[in-house]
Amino acid sequence: MILQISRAIPTTPWELVLTSNFATKIVLGVLGLFSVVSWFLIVFKWWQFRRIRRQGDRFFTEMERSANLQEAYHAVMKLPPSPYSRMLREGMNFFADIAPKVREGPDAATAKKTQVEVLKMIFAKEIAAERDLMSRFIPWLATIGSVSPLMGLLGTVLGVMDAFIGISTRGSGNISAVAPGVAEALVTTVAGLAVAIPAVMAYNLLVSRLTLYAGELEGFAYEVMGTMAREGKL
Repeated sequence: MILQISRAIPTTPWELVLTSNFATKIVLGVLGLFSVVSWFLIVFKWWQFRRIRRQGDRFFTEMERSANLQEAYHAVMKLPPSPYSRMLREGMNFFADIAPKVREGPDAATAKKTQVEVLKMIFAKEIAAERDLMSRFIPWLATIGSVSPLMGLLGTVLGVMDAFIGISTRGSGNISAVAPGVAEALVTTVAGLAVAIPAVMAYNLLVSRLTLYAGELEGFAYEVMGTMAREGKL
């Protein structure tokens, strides 16, 4: 009889999962889903930022080969679409459509200041749109990182409650009766932390990379405006 009881006691974390109650398995299933979504978003956003970096390298290589902005525009438009090419297209469209009409006004100095401010607004709008596009799904990592430990705590509380109910039902309160139930309850806490830690780390890294990316776009916008000014377009 003693031998049969000892075989029934879980000895590994996996056995604790297999012998856990229904509520614990539900919590572990939700945490497993969170983990899959989290790692999918991490890989997807890493690939997205890496693709943007490669597009930026090709874009600036073509820009450096060109003698002037107009030549650079025609060269980079042959490349696959990228945030940098979209920003340059917006600036060149402004120069082609709006700037000549503004320069034809009676007050040339005021007209030049006006077109510079309008171009800044156009670039700011484009930068905000590109930043919002790249920030999609990143907040989900923060949500998963903050909710997963709470889900793990919920599973732990439910497991401890079930363990104490079992103890009161069987009428045994020694350590061999309490330990398996408490260990089973702590499995969800471990799972919650295992899901939350990489999600929070990835969120912080991606937010930092997003800030750097927005700064690069802003710097490129000022570079385009400076080139336009040197070439007499502004």
